[in-house]
Amino acid sequence: MSDRRIALYARVSTEQQARDHTIASQVAALHERITADEQSLAPEDAYVDEGYSGSVLVRPALERLRDAVATGEIERVYVLAPDRLARRYAHQVLLMEEFRRAGAEVIFLNHAIGGTAEDDLLLQIQGVIAEYERSKILERSRRGRRHAAQSGLVSAFTTGPYGYRYVPKALGGGVARFEVVPEEARVVRLIFAWVGLERISLREVCRRLQQAGVVTRRGSTRWYASTLGGMLTNTTYIGRAIYGHARYVFGPPKLLRPLRGHPHPCRRPSVRVKVPREEWIEVPVPAMVDPAVFEAAQMQLQENRQRKRESRAGPRWLLQGLTVCRRCGYAYYGKTAPQSKRDPAKGVYCYYRCIGTDGYRFDDHAVCDNPQIRGDYLEQAVWDRVRALLEDPDRMAGEYHRRLTQTQDRTGSSDYVLQLERQIARLQRGIGRLIDSYAEGVIEPAEFQPRIAGLKTRRARLEEQRRVAVEEAQAERELTLMIGRLEEFATRVSDGLDELDFAGKQALIRTLVRRIEIDRNHVEVIFRVPPPTPEGSSPSEPHPHSETWHHCTSDNTATARLWN
Repeated sequence: MSDRRIALYARVSTEQQARDHTIASQVAALHERITADEQSLAPEDAYVDEGYSGSVLVRPALERLRDAVATGEIERVYVLAPDRLARRYAHQVLLMEEFRRAGAEVIFLNHAIGGTAEDDLLLQIQGVIAEYERSKILERSRRGRRHAAQSGLVSAFTTGPYGYRYVPKALGGGVARFEVVPEEARVVRLIFAWVGLERISLREVCRRLQQAGVVTRRGSTRWYASTLGGMLTNTTYIGRAIYGHARYVFGPPKLLRPLRGHPHPCRRPSVRVKVPREEWIEVPVPAMVDPAVFEAAQMQLQENRQRKRESRAGPRWLLQGLTVCRRCGYAYYGKTAPQSKRDPAKGVYCYYRCIGTDGYRFDDHAVCDNPQIRGDYLEQAVWDRVRALLEDPDRMAGEYHRRLTQTQDRTGSSDYVLQLERQIARLQRGIGRLIDSYAEGVIEPAEFQPRIAGLKTRRARLEEQRRVAVEEAQAERELTLMIGRLEEFATRVSDGLDELDFAGKQALIRTLVRRIEIDRNHVEVIFRVPPPTPEGSSPSEPHPHSETWHHCTSDNTATARLWN
């Protein structure tokens, strides 16, 4: 008897649908079908995505299901309809092929799938129609909301900001509206008064709210300056809700390094951009804040921004976006501290400080004890290291050309990774056929076990080759980029690196350096491509450009070392 399990997958697109228990109806229907098929389902094999769009392929439960299917743990997957699996036709085809290669059968409750070409054609037609219907619904919804906003109707919005309760048409007598929530409105007026009249900073407002135990709409006691900034600039509070003030467009990611805990961002990069003011549509709603207090708050926000720019005008953070704490994984940020509290004329020190050491960010409990580092020493040490590598750019370019040639020789052609993927796919199909033969009793266990073990060993070997090939392809891209930039740098070196301005130095460092990891007693610079080994030294010997510098921390007791 096969030890492969049964699984179900259910999905709803919005949190509202999840709250309305439409997901429960899906799961109930799937359980009923599983029982009718005389199958049993383990609780951990119910894969449910609540509030995830079917147009996005990367969903938590679906990812776990795909992993389980790929490892051969799942024999059959029950889904309500093809559009629950994916809205896009291409995604449906991809998932169906992936499940079939792994030997997993997919059963849709509202569409019986056999093995004929007609069944596949019907599924494909349903996928195309579902994708078309989704696009049509989105466009109609957008135009309908815009028309409602132009007519002055609150139904153009789907929710209200903090302080308001959105009442939909069904509960508002056929007309949607915003209702003022008295408890939240009192907090909103306090926030505007603190900023507009008392002229305090947003961080101070956060501290006051947290000390008073005021909770956010989500029930958290943590308030953030970014949240308050959005509230203080929202004209809804003076009776003018704005529709269409921003939109999302696809663009390149802005982060130089992945977020902590998310080494491989999976979402498509998008950027929120502002729409020109003349395209905004104002919808009248109940006012909550006096216009004079609102204007005072705007003036104070502008003053706070100006003060912040002035405070940053002195130090310039050369390594911004590259420094990360090796102990906790949080980023380092730049800050200033006076050299002498008694004599401010002596100026300030600039430091790089780990976010994890700021207790106020973590309910007064710091998560890291890594010391802060003098910014001028750290920046100078990193810059000296980069300069040392660029003293002979021609030799560096020659070394990188040699590495590029070796990489290309190892990988063969540019289709090497694709060839490996095809071999893995064929092997996976072979594993699936072997499992089917065993399940149907065509082969005996004594024959099945060694054959399946051999196939899995070959698959693991091919997957390892693919991993190495992908890494080498990435190294090839990095080397190609580095060689192109080195030609530009060679000209700059001939003109003198000392003539580079701040922007030029920062661009040069960001081109050569991937990240800078800071630990208690040393700093490690991770280059995008490992620098060439100097002539006359072996790779195991310390690089002559490695150096040790002292007095990098605020207490002048730690030592930091710059490694290769």
